[in-house]
Formats: sequence, structure tokens, C-alpha cells
Amino acid sequence: MNKIFVVNKFLLVSVLTSCALIATANSVSAQDFDGVVTAADVHSNSHTLMPSVNSKNLRAAFDAAYKTYPALPAGSLEAVAFTATRGQWLAADATSHSGIPVPVGVMALHRGVGGFADLVGEAAQRTGLARAQIENDLSANVLAAAAIIDGRMTKVQKADRTLEGIANILAALSGVQNSAKSDALKYALTSHAYDVLLSADRGNDDGVLKFKATPIAFEKAFSVDNLKMLRAPMLRLDFTGKNANASVDITSETLKDDSAQAKSTDYAPALYVQSPNYSARGNTIQFVAIHDTEGSYAGTISWFSQTASQVSAHYVIRSSDGQITQMVRDAQKAWHVGVHNPYSMGIEHEGYATQTGWYTSAMYTASSKLTKNFCVKYAIDCSKTYKGSSSSGVVPLTGYTVKGHQHFSSNSHTDPGIHWDWPRYYALVNGVTSTTRIFDNFEVSEGHFNTPPTYSGSTTGIAASSTADRSNVRPKNGSYSERIVLNDNTASSAAWTVRQLSGAGDPAQNTAMARASGRIGFWVYASSGGVTVAASVDDSDGTERSVSKSIPSNVWTFVQWNLDDAAQWNAWSGGDGTITSASTLDAIWFYHAGASTPITVYVDDVQYTGP
Repeated sequence: MNKIFVVNKFLLVSVLTSCALIATANSVSAQDFDGVVTAADVHSNSHTLMPSVNSKNLRAAFDAAYKTYPALPAGSLEAVAFTATRGQWLAADATSHSGIPVPVGVMALHRGVGGFADLVGEAAQRTGLARAQIENDLSANVLAAAAIIDGRMTKVQKADRTLEGIANILAALSGVQNSAKSDALKYALTSHAYDVLLSADRGNDDGVLKFKATPIAFEKAFSVDNLKMLRAPMLRLDFTGKNANASVDITSETLKDDSAQAKSTDYAPALYVQSPNYSARGNTIQFVAIHDTEGSYAGTISWFSQTASQVSAHYVIRSSDGQITQMVRDAQKAWHVGVHNPYSMGIEHEGYATQTGWYTSAMYTASSKLTKNFCVKYAIDCSKTYKGSSSSGVVPLTGYTVKGHQHFSSNSHTDPGIHWDWPRYYALVNGVTSTTRIFDNFEVSEGHFNTPPTYSGSTTGIAASSTADRSNVRPKNGSYSERIVLNDNTASSAAWTVRQLSGAGDPAQNTAMARASGRIGFWVYASSGGVTVAASVDDSDGTERSVSKSIPSNVWTFVQWNLDDAAQWNAWSGGDGTITSASTLDAIWFYHAGASTPITVYVDDVQYTGP
């Protein structure tokens, strides 16, 4: 087996006893384990993500933790939370499609099962908090992570108590243990620490978890060999002293990797870590299965490296930068999609199907290039990549060669889920050139959305006091967005149906859109849960209305519909449910059960993408 070497300066400081891996040979009887449906085999789309996390209470939890543990480096908690959950809650009862133990809370603390460290137990000892508190309360969960970092920093010199100086502690918060001195687990730990520091270096200005960038001196946390292995970008690296002879690839702006690190021989951009969970393929490769990990990049590599997990995929892709690790050779059968394993390739994408923010441009780009490589090497028809609507359920599909785990028959899995952009992925895989036109960005005026939400006779359930106005309170891009405040009509018990018109309902005031390969979409943010959104389009025979999409509260979410996918549209006013060749945007719709308290919705960058 090829090995990945990690220098001694990057060792995991751990006070925990790790679980020994069960060393068994590859088993033919277990090769399709992932396809077996059991009572516990439920994807995380069914999780209840509680408690509610918003920017205000999350910030308060961070501030309280820093006050309790003042020695913590500034930005450490935010970077850990962003890397682990993007600031979203993982429920204590969560399960995953791959069997990987799902950690808990916004800090993603593991609970000591499946070979992962019992970080909840360690935090309980350090803080005196009950495990149940740490697993179900936001403030306790953040305080728990802070206590772990602070407690482990006692072994770090005071001068080194910086983000770079505690890289090994940040790695340990992944829950990955390495008492067996496994090269694969060393690699996973190094990757996790790098990702946390990369999060700190970039900062984040989106969603509920916003924090300023903290410049990181990566060469102080990692050796040059590790930075080469990680394909680290050239971020303020100091090439003086011991690093003076490091060579740089100007084209990719990364360190030239001329070391003896393990690399994929099947796909040059990928690194290589061997999973023990594979068997003989025996069939021609015909399909590509798109998965999400329901865990971190490091945790997934760790999980697939364990014989006891009995699950694997060919490749794993990191969210932050699109780094790829191969874990099963193309010629072998990975255990990822049950009865379809013999003739499919599996790609796992870091993230959680119910959460936003994981499927980044870097990830889409890296994944699409990998899939395109499969199509060329194994004569897979890329034009049959699925490009329809995303969903949160099991939707078996035939006739597609590149599709999600949720689209394969004989399985109960729903990944990659509602947030995966299939039209975008299709365009990237097939080299389809498209452009995006912003219809309304609200930077100068309300644009087409210059009427109150009560203007349309189709609106029901809300009061005339409801308003729509341009606001700089919560922009997604730029400095402004459209703020729509919905107040209940107390004289009506009807659920809310709000038609926010574009161009005052006059198609002539709106920009024409082509149907073929066209998509209409917008960014949306709601102050309350239970909001669903839709769009309607005027065409030659009337108005068609899209299927609705549920959005999470307190986070910006991008929603989009394909104009040429009849399954995404229904007849509404004079239409037939199919959009004709020429169309314009009619309105954006909001739905919610009647509510006594106002609900505020923000909309930004209403846009069309097409040829």
C-alpha cells in the first residue's frame, strides 16, 4: 500500500484511548453492505436540527466561551464551527447513509463510537456539564469545544498559543484518533487542521456564522512537505530560512509536490489513501453515483479506512477547496450504492444534505472534472447526466448515467439532496456554456419588484400592512436586498400565499428568457421556519407556476428551477404546465401557515442562467 508521510511536528495530542480497528480481510459477503436497508438506515434529511441557531445566539455563545476561556486564540471557535457544520446544528439523534457516526451540535463533537474520540465525554469532565446539555444546548455545545481546546493548550507553550500553534488540537476536534499510527489517519488529521486554518484565513460573511478573516502563516503550522501533500495554495507563505528552497508551481500557485507522497495513478489531481473496503468489480463501469458524506472530509477518510465500517467510495472531495482523495482504485468495486456497486463509480462530497453552504464552486469544479474524466476513460455518455430538479427524497431514475445516490433503485438514501445543483453540474460535466443575467439586485432601486406583496389578487392570508422595500439590513450580495415583511390578516384563518409580482404583473415589463437549458432562480432568507418558495412564469399560453421549495430559517439559500423540465412546473392561469419557448418571470411566491407574528423575508439577485 502506498503511504502518506507526515512529519513528527504534527502529532495528535490525545488523552483518550482509541478503539482498535477490526482487522479482517475483504469480504465478498459484505461487499454490498451499503445497499442493505435496515430500520436504522435513515438519511439525515429526517433529522430534527434543534435547537434553532441564528446569528445573534451563536455570537452570544462564542462571546461567552471566549470570556470563560480567555486564552483561546481569537477566531478559533468560529473556524472550528465553520469547518465542521457551517454554523448549523447537528441533532443528537442523527444517522447517516454511510454509517459514519454523526457528531453533535454546531461544534460537531463526536461521542466515542465507531472509532472516533469521545469529545462529549471529555468536555463533560472539563466543564461539569451533563452530556445531554452538551448534545442539546447551543451555549453548552460551544463551551464544550472551548473547554477541550483550553484544556489541551496547557501542553503548549504560551508563545505558541496561536491558531498556527494549536494546529494539532484543531485536528483532534475532528474526532479522528490515530493510536494505530495509520498513515491514512495521519493524513486525515493533517487535512482537518489545514481546513480549519483555511477557514480562519478566509473568514466568512454569509449565513448565520459570520467572522472576520485572520491571516494564517501556514508554514508555521505545517512543514513544507505537508503543504505540498495538501496542495495548499500560496497564502502568505514565508519562504525564508528553512523554506527558502521550496519550489513553486506558478500556474497553479501551489508548492511543487516532488516528494514521495502517495498520489492517485487513476486520476492525477487526486491524492491516494487506500481503503480496505473493496472487492473485485467484474463488470464494465456504466454509472457515476454522486454522494454526500454526512460528515467531514477527515472523518470520512477515517471512516472509509476502517475495516469495521464496511463502506467506501472511490473518491472523496473536500468542500473548501475541491481537494480530492482517492480511496478505492477505479478497477475495484467500492461499497457505496448497494447492488449497483459492480458497475458504478462513487464520488463522496463533503457536507450534509440538509445543510446549506457545503456545495461550493471549488467542489463542483473538481467533481465535474473527475466525472468528465470517467466519461472519457470508460465510455460513459456524459450527455445523460441528470439535470432535473433536486429533491430531498428517494427518486429512482432510469436513463441517466450520472446521478445521485437517491436516484438509484433498491436503496433508502436521499443524498446529495435538495441543495445539489443538477443543472449546474450537467453544464460543467458537458462543457455547456451558459451566462447568468441578474434581473434585480436591488442595489439602486427595487427594479421589477416595486409593488407591495398585497398588490396581487392571488395573495391570501396576509394583512394590508405587509410591506416590500429595498433594504441594506441583510444583503446577500452587494449592499442591498429586497425586504418583504409579512403580517397576518387577523380576519382570516387562511394559510399565507403571497405572490410578489415582477413588473406589476405585466409580461412586457420583464426580460425575456429562453426555455432550452434555461434556469430562473434567486437568493432568499426567511426569519422563520416553515417558509416555502416558488416562482411563476408567463409564457405564450398563460402562466405556469413552479413546484415549491422549502427553505431553512436564518440562512441565505439559493433556489432555482429549470424552465425546460416539465416536472418542475404546473399549470396555474391559462397554462398547461409546460413552459413554451419564450417566457418572462411573473412573480416570486411565498407560502407559510397563518402566523400571529410578522415574518420577514429577504430576496436578492433574482437571475436567469441560460445559453
